[in-house]
Amino acid sequence: MKMKTIFGFMTLISFVKAIIDSDYNSIEEERSLELSYVPEVKKPSRYRNCTRDTDIIDQLLNGTGYNKFRIPRMTGMTVTVEIWIQAINSIDEMTNDFDMDIYITERWLDPALNFEKLSPCKGNLSLSHQVLDRMWTPNSCFINSKVAQIHESPFKSVFLMLFPNGSVMVNYRVRVKGPCTMELSNFPLDLQKCGLVYESFNYNNQEVRMRWFDEDPVRPLSPITLPDFDLFRISATRKEEPYPAGMWDELHMQIMFERRFIWYFMQAYLPTYLTIFISWISFSLGSQAMPARTMLGVNALIAMIFQFGNIMRNLPRVSYVKAIDVWMLASMTFIFCSLLELAIVGYKVRVTSKGSNKVATRKPQLPSDGSPRGSAIYEKRFMFPAGCNVQQALAKTSLSWPPEKIDKLSRFAFPLSFFIFNIVYWSYYLQRKQEISESMKL
Repeated sequence: MKMKTIFGFMTLISFVKAIIDSDYNSIEEERSLELSYVPEVKKPSRYRNCTRDTDIIDQLLNGTGYNKFRIPRMTGMTVTVEIWIQAINSIDEMTNDFDMDIYITERWLDPALNFEKLSPCKGNLSLSHQVLDRMWTPNSCFINSKVAQIHESPFKSVFLMLFPNGSVMVNYRVRVKGPCTMELSNFPLDLQKCGLVYESFNYNNQEVRMRWFDEDPVRPLSPITLPDFDLFRISATRKEEPYPAGMWDELHMQIMFERRFIWYFMQAYLPTYLTIFISWISFSLGSQAMPARTMLGVNALIAMIFQFGNIMRNLPRVSYVKAIDVWMLASMTFIFCSLLELAIVGYKVRVTSKGSNKVATRKPQLPSDGSPRGSAIYEKRFMFPAGCNVQQALAKTSLSWPPEKIDKLSRFAFPLSFFIFNIVYWSYYLQRKQEISESMKL
């Protein structure tokens, strides 16, 4: 009994000690946290004494008598332009135009918008297009575009930045459709030129001088890829054009494209080669297979005509001959000549067979019965000279150029002439393409 009491007392003492230790540890942890805590000291804001953007705009546009219809400088404004090509969407030969998305950046210095003395909070102000509507702008546009519109996705894509010294930078994201001067005489080995003209619509060059931003002001943001064309070259020039109200500065942008030839080779030239080669098979079928040779030649000619029509359907109507026209017409001429060769061989076969039949079925000459037809005068008038046999003459003529000889000659003459035509054709049009590309680089 005494042992149990002692054991219970020791258990109680150990339990109380454990509670005391846990309380002590928790107190130590709280104390360590208090010692490690460092209160955050707020730094004095550098914007405490600066002017907010809205106040700056309000003072510039409302408090100083700013007039957006008046040119900021009496000596005229200089506007620099830079264009980034985001994408070229299409080039249409039927409508002679191209469609692309671009970024247009304009820069000019407006002394009335200088806000350095206002202690701005920022080095420059990024503003919305609503502010631009309250400012003077050069009112520039593409004067030769068919369609030009600012993107709205979902809001109007206009970026305005105002610098403390009064410099203004405006960036537009525009979709524009412009004209192309399609010259298809070398089609499909051609190069095409499309262009846009950018100028101030309201101010002549005494009031607004339009300039390109640098030596390379028009450039693509990424490589341009099109189904039918490759981007060949981009050029930017400035011209002065006279108008009734004075001289205007025009910024010309020319984009040159080189047509991808491989598609047309696979769709037009290669089938034409195969059709012509098939038409030559008739030369090896012999003079006895006239129906098969006729069917082969006619089908080849019909296939060529349908193929030519399919190509012309996708091209505009022009009054001059194109390279593809020369090729298709020459190819049809080769197939038509193979049909003419077939007609000559058929005629030779028919004449030879008729001569053989006449010689085989010739009747003996009957004695004269006293009629005029049997008289000596009639015989002298309608008989050939002695020793002349008409059937033998016809047979001799046919044997000098028999059908087999004509076919044999055609098997060499047609491929040789087609080979010579290919050399002349490709040499001429490839040389023309080189000359056109050199002229576009100038």
